[in-house]
Amino acid sequence: MTVDTSQQGSGLQRLDKAAFGLIYGAIMVLSILLAAGDHPDTPIKTAVVLFGSVLAITLAKAFAELMANALQTKERVTRIAWHAAWHHSSPTLAVANVPTLFFLAASVGWLSAQTAVFLSQGLCVALLMILGLRVGWVIDGRVMPAVLGGVFAGSAGLALAVLKLVIH
Repeated sequence: MTVDTSQQGSGLQRLDKAAFGLIYGAIMVLSILLAAGDHPDTPIKTAVVLFGSVLAITLAKAFAELMANALQTKERVTRIAWHAAWHHSSPTLAVANVPTLFFLAASVGWLSAQTAVFLSQGLCVALLMILGLRVGWVIDGRVMPAVLGGVFAGSAGLALAVLKLVIH
């Protein structure tokens, strides 16, 4: 039996490996923007709070997983384990980079704060849609399940964006 290695290291394979973190990060960014309210603080403060919050939550998750694993396996937490945890967590933090840049652009007047919010939400919803499409395609290899997966995942993000409009 031969194994097809043509996609080893391909963009799609990297996307698949990063999917958990990307989805988690997109939902985190949408949730933080929701919590920021209708009139968030200055764009620079929003950028710092957004990136800092995602960083703190990401580090907390990685730390909790390391400690829980140490308890379950009775193994020491090694430098290699820390590195693996960071590597697994970095896609989550990566999602916050572009929205942070949008708010930094707003802080120097290149965008309005509302445009930064809109672009950040759009990016996260699009990312969720793409990952949903990918899940549908990988599972069934057909267009309709892929489209339904994209609609389902995208609508979860869209619901958070709409909720922000409704409650603020």
